[in-house]
Amino acid sequence: MPLPLPALIRTLFPGLDSRLDPRLVGAAETTLQIVLIIAVALLLRAILRLLIRRLHRRYALPPEIDIGVRRTSSVLISVAALLAILYSLGVTPGVLWAAFTGFAAVGAVAFFAAWSVLSNIFCTFLIVTTRPFRLHDHIELLENGDKPGLKGKVVDINLIYTTLQEADESSVLQIPNSLFFQRTTRRQRNASGPYAG
Repeated sequence: MPLPLPALIRTLFPGLDSRLDPRLVGAAETTLQIVLIIAVALLLRAILRLLIRRLHRRYALPPEIDIGVRRTSSVLISVAALLAILYSLGVTPGVLWAAFTGFAAVGAVAFFAAWSVLSNIFCTFLIVTTRPFRLHDHIELLENGDKPGLKGKVVDINLIYTTLQEADESSVLQIPNSLFFQRTTRRQRNASGPYAG
C-alpha cells in the first residue's frame, strides 16, 4: 500500500501516489521530516541565543553564566532533535530506553574509572558558584607559598579546563579545574571589564 503524500502535493499532482514507488515516497517523507526537525532545532537555538544575549545585556549577567546557559541549551536542543530524528526513522521509545539504560550502566562504570574527570567537572561547578576568579581576571597558581607558578589571563572556563593566556600572548595554558582547589590562587581582577570589583 503506498504511503500518502502530504495533502498539498496530492492536490497539485493528482494521481502521483499511484505512479511512485512506495519506498521512494516513504524515504522522501522521512527525509522531509528530518530536514524540518533540523530546521526547527536551528531556529530554536538561534531564538534562545538571542534571548540569552538580551538577558545578558539587560541584567549584566557574568560571562560564565551566559556561556553555561548557551552550552546547556545547545546540548538539550541537539539531544531533543536527535531523539526526534531517531523516532522519525522508526526507532521506538522502547528501543531507545533499552539503549539508554545499557549505555548508562556502561557509563557508570566508566565514570568510576575516570574519577579525575568527575573531579574536574565538580570543581567547575564550584568555580562557577563560588567565583574565586572570573573571565578576563589575571590569575597565578602558586607552587609553594610565594614560589612563582602558572599565570595568565582567564580566557575560558569549561567543564574540564580553565584556559589561561600567557602575558606574551604567544601561547595558552589549559589547567585542570581541580588544580585550583589544590593550590593557592593569586587573583588580579580585570579593572577595565564590566564585572570589575
